[in-house]
Amino acid sequence: MTMQIHTDNKDFPCPFCRTQSLEIILENDKAIAFYDKYPVQQGHLLIVPKRHVATYFAATDEEIMAIHELIKTGKELLDRKYAPDGYNIGVNVGEYGGQTVMHLHIHLIPRYKGDMEDPRGGIRKAIPNLVPYP
Repeated sequence: MTMQIHTDNKDFPCPFCRTQSLEIILENDKAIAFYDKYPVQQGHLLIVPKRHVATYFAATDEEIMAIHELIKTGKELLDRKYAPDGYNIGVNVGEYGGQTVMHLHIHLIPRYKGDMEDPRGGIRKAIPNLVPYP
């Protein structure tokens, strides 16, 4: 049974719940994937649960498994389409974790040789380090 809980209501404030405005690239019974409207890199995908749930910690185990399935399928798609040299996978939780859309979304960001002078530390460069990274 497919669980489609997106509202598709133009008055509902969540942009990820208005699926008619999204170009869905991948889908399974509990999650969808689409290209980020504001990509960090070419091929930047967002993977979200179909049910409106605010954070990773509020999602069910089944939703997390469905999201992880699409992360793997998304990587295969991006490997074929863009041949990136690496990836970052990230999730922001809560306002102070950097979350701006309060619907769980996982970023699958392809990385390319030369996109940063020194990519060592990856996501650690997004926020100041508490401890210097070697």
